[in-house]
Parts: sequence; C-alpha cells; structure tokens
Amino acid sequence: MTTRSEGVVAGGDERRLHPWSWLFVLIQQLKSFALPLLVLLFTGRGNSWELWGLVGAGALVLVSLGQYFTFRFRVDDEGIVIRKGLLQKSLRHIPFQRIHNVALHQTLLHRVFKVAEVRLESAGGMQAEGEMRVLSLADAHALERLVRSHGREATPDVSAAAAAQESHTLLELPTSEVVRLGLISNRGMLLVAAAFGIAAQTAGEQVGDAIEYVADHAVGWTRAYELGVAGTVLAAVVMLVFAVVALRLLSVLLALLQYHGFVLTETGRRLSAQRGLLTRLRASMPRSRIQAWSLRESLTHRWLGRQGLRVDSASMETANDNRSLRDLAPVATPAAMAGLIRHLLPGHAWPLAQWRPLHPRAWRRQFAFPALFAFALTGVLTWLNGPWGLAALALLPVFALRAVVWARHAGYSVEGGLVAVREGWLDKRWRFAEVRKLQSLTLGQSPFDRRHGMASLLMDTVGASPFEPPLRVRYLPEAEARALRDQLAAAMEAAATPARTPA
Repeated sequence: MTTRSEGVVAGGDERRLHPWSWLFVLIQQLKSFALPLLVLLFTGRGNSWELWGLVGAGALVLVSLGQYFTFRFRVDDEGIVIRKGLLQKSLRHIPFQRIHNVALHQTLLHRVFKVAEVRLESAGGMQAEGEMRVLSLADAHALERLVRSHGREATPDVSAAAAAQESHTLLELPTSEVVRLGLISNRGMLLVAAAFGIAAQTAGEQVGDAIEYVADHAVGWTRAYELGVAGTVLAAVVMLVFAVVALRLLSVLLALLQYHGFVLTETGRRLSAQRGLLTRLRASMPRSRIQAWSLRESLTHRWLGRQGLRVDSASMETANDNRSLRDLAPVATPAAMAGLIRHLLPGHAWPLAQWRPLHPRAWRRQFAFPALFAFALTGVLTWLNGPWGLAALALLPVFALRAVVWARHAGYSVEGGLVAVREGWLDKRWRFAEVRKLQSLTLGQSPFDRRHGMASLLMDTVGASPFEPPLRVRYLPEAEARALRDQLAAAMEAAATPARTPA
C-alpha cells in the first residue's frame, strides 16, 4: 500500500482515505440522528433513556473507524477500483469512460483540515458511481486530473499537464454580480417559508400566539398615537417595505454563501465550476453531456439587465443535487450569455431569428383553466358572503388579458439543428436543445384541443429536471404539430444512424 506522501497515479498501489476521514463520516452520520438525539436531550427529563444516545454515538464511532480501515481504492489504466467492506465485501471497477462528472465538496471543516469529499458521477445513474469521504486536497485534485486526462473527451497524446495549461475562464462572477443574483432570486422567501413551516409543525400554538401578540401590539400602538386610517395604512406599508428589504438582504446573504467566487472554466471539452464562501463546491462534466438548456429573464432580471442559464446533464442523480453543474451561468448580461451559448454550441446562432407563432386561438386554451378557477371561486364566495362574492368575476378580464399577452409572446423555432421554445412576458423563458439530443417525441391532445384543431408536442431529453418547465411546444395547429413531429423524428433518426462510407 502506498504511503500518504506519494501522489495518486495511474497504475499505483492501493490507497486508503485521509486519516481524518473517519471523523467526517462520523459527522455525516450524526447529522442523520441529530433530531432524535436533541429530542432525547430536551424531553428525556433525566431518565435512563438519555444513555442510549451515548451508546448510539459510540457505535457510530466504531462504524466510522471500520469504514476507514476497510476502504481501499486504486487507479489503473482503465479506471478506478474501489474495495470496501469487512463482513460484506464489495469490489467495484469504474471505467474512466463512465465517469462524466467529478464533484469536489469542501465545507469549512474540510478547508481547515485541507481535505475534500470526492464524488464520481456517471450518466443515467441514480447514485454516485463512487464516493470518497475524504481525500487530501492534493489527492482529490490529482484524481480529478487523471479522470480528465483519461476521459472519453481527451486525446491520447495530450497529457494532464498540457490539458491544465489549456484551461481558460468562460465566466467569472465578482461580488457585485453575486449581490445582483441575490437581489434577483427569492431564496430568502423560500428559507423563511421553510422555517415557518417547521415552526408551525413543532410549535404551532406558540407561533399563533406570537402572531396574535404582534398584531395586538401593532393595533394598540396605532390607537395610542391616534394615527387613524391613513396612519395605520402608512404603518402597514412601512412594515411591508421593511419585510421586503429584509428578505432581499437574506437572499443576498444566501447567494454569497452559495455562489461567492463562482468561476466557470473550460479544459478541452470539459467544463468545470467552483463556488461557495464557507462551503466550496467544485464540479465538472464534458460538454457533450449537456442535454437541454433553460434561459430565464424575469422582470427583476430585466431591471438589472441580467439573465440566468441552467442546463440538464445526462445524469438522473444531479436533478436535485446542489453539487452538480446545473447553474452554468447563474447571472450574466444578455450579451455575455449569448456569447457563452454560441461558444458552447458551435455552429448554432443565438439568439435565434426565426420564431413561429402558436395557434391563433392558443390564448383560449391558456385562458380556460384560470376562467374555471375564477367561476369556482365566485361560487364559493357568493355562497359564503352573498352578492359580494360576485366581485371575484373581476378576475376574468385580468386572466383573459394575461392569456392574450402570453400567446402573443410565445413561439418556437427549429433552426440549424436547434429546437427552441419561448414563453412568458413578465417572466420570460427560453428552453432549447440540439435535435440530435432528443430522446422521444409525444403528440398530445385534450378534448379542448381536438375541438379547436390544435395539439402540443412534448420533446424529452435525458436528465430533464422536474423543477424546470418541460421542452414542449403547446397549442399548435394540429397539422403543423404533426409536421413538426415528423421533421424532428427524421432528424433524430438521421443523427442516430452512423454515416456510411462509399464502397
């Protein structure tokens, strides 16, 4: 077995993890039992059940030490071999061609010990192919370079050192850009909503009493100073503004923690990104693994002159993993974003120039469900409050105007081997992918669609995120939808068929 002073090299002997790896395994396991241990600590009231927490902690220490002494890995010319287990042993060989992403994860404690957690991710797997918790930072970087130099994208005559020299930066976010990202995002609202939900579940009565206490004191304060209706409204507006500012500041703080020092680099055909203030994350993947693109420009984006870009990669496990390389460009100017897309999609023009409209009556399809909701709400409010409930019908013209504006700005484009869909007005989204990356085509029609002679085409890709809108063209004329399906199917078949050399 090699010593720690020797680096990770191909063809070397088996190696252990870092000597402190058992500590990080223990911390990870304790996180899973943190809530039960806290419940025992604060609700045990001195009985003997509290001792079981100490027994469990001691067992976790033994398990962590056992994982350290039984875990071995070795790098050969074809891949990485991982051997682990004492009673139930396992031997796993991971070819370099199967590894499409090497993710390095560093918390503040990792950085103190100069170590990193390494995940080897494949295409289409529900779990990581291999996870090493933890390696020294030098070994983690050496392993990452070995995977890059032996990957499918690398050429045989290019060494790891030469590949490292070819690395260049595609996007770098200074602190000012990260602050803009925080102002754009609503991460603060999500965090507050999650905290409120947890508090309501664990201490519902106390939360209700606190809200009632604040409301009573606010009303009492306005009455004591005889502010009247205008003063009460002004106080409510001030409190609302204060809440909005506080949430935005919280969003900025979360953005700094997550995206501080964001740098997107390219080495050969592989993309890498690192980010994070306290916890440093580093992920990489080949460009060929990108399956679909999602470009967003909300109203706040436009106020600040920015856009955001996310990608779907050919890996099922990265759909809900913050260590994956999904946020390819969290925030950038439209010009910088267009240049990045053109660089990563050579041969494709962006922005696209030829956009085709939807069915002339697409707005009716978009208006149908909001109208049903408005009628249902009107019926419930009328039953509860009498004729005053009819005021909910005022939502109908608002929903109709929204549907008309949405249909006017929606469209699709098939240009130069790229299929794209755009939707939205205040919150604009572009969803696009290379035609050769499409996996399936589904033509759908509801009874309402058949009545109006329209259809929708769903285009599926590998690794599609459930948190992003699907790649689909909605509410096309039926004949046009079928023609588009046939056109894309022929292009997919041509891309899948290998070219034949003439005899």
